[in-house]
Amino acid sequence: MTGPYFLTFSCGDAVGIVAAVTGLLAERDGFILDSQQYADLDTGRFFMRVAFRGAGPRFPDGLAEVQAAFASVVSRFAMDARISDSAVKPRFVIAVSQGSHCLNDLLHRWSTGNLAIDIAAVVSNHEHQRRLTEWHGVPFHHLPVSDANRASQEAAILQVMADARAEYLVLARYMQVLSGDLSTKLAGRCINIHHSFLPGFKGAKPYHRAHERGVKLIGATAHFVTGDLDEGPIIEQAVERVDHRDGIDDLIRIGRDVEAQVLARAVRWVAEQRVLIDGRKTVVFR
Repeated sequence: MTGPYFLTFSCGDAVGIVAAVTGLLAERDGFILDSQQYADLDTGRFFMRVAFRGAGPRFPDGLAEVQAAFASVVSRFAMDARISDSAVKPRFVIAVSQGSHCLNDLLHRWSTGNLAIDIAAVVSNHEHQRRLTEWHGVPFHHLPVSDANRASQEAAILQVMADARAEYLVLARYMQVLSGDLSTKLAGRCINIHHSFLPGFKGAKPYHRAHERGVKLIGATAHFVTGDLDEGPIIEQAVERVDHRDGIDDLIRIGRDVEAQVLARAVRWVAEQRVLIDGRKTVVFR
């Protein structure tokens, strides 16, 4: 038997949802490894994630049969559901500009077996990260962009994803604003990272302006990309305390470390199907 398997879903809240899921698993010799659920009383939505494996002869043989076994429950509760096999790693394309800290961190975690994804390709509007990418054995695609070719450049990114059979795009300090069209096409599948000064220090040189204001906390936010710039559903955040002794270079160094850590956690949780979108926010089953 392959697996473990992950079942994640959201649906309108109702009595009997958990019983239906766990009862079906019991009937089919399914062994629950982890189960988390959450009822959003404000929206009336119910969210659940179950990790399970087979524990007997009645368990379905393979992912397709597991999905078929759950079809009646999914239909009964009108679930927005996904069932995946943990043995099949989700495939990601990473977009980057000139900065290397987030890309390098993801490549290192992936190459050392500490990030359960497949990095299928890296795309960039600059050549700066080609050497790092190819040293890890990952295809690198240089896709320059300007206002004149933005539509065709974004189409090329989608083509790279399609050719690589990648489901997700990670903006690892990709310093370009995606169009509304591309944001819509990648809804729930595009992860971005930015410093947590937003909206106070938008634009160029945020750490310089934060230093001028004497900030005491700096951090980073990972979120899903939407058509509203840097306002998509938040996946993860973290902060570090700084003080008057920290210069601009110190803030940049600390900020980059936080950005890399937060982005890695967001990618890991999305890959493990721990993140469900709940309107303008997320439910994260850590």
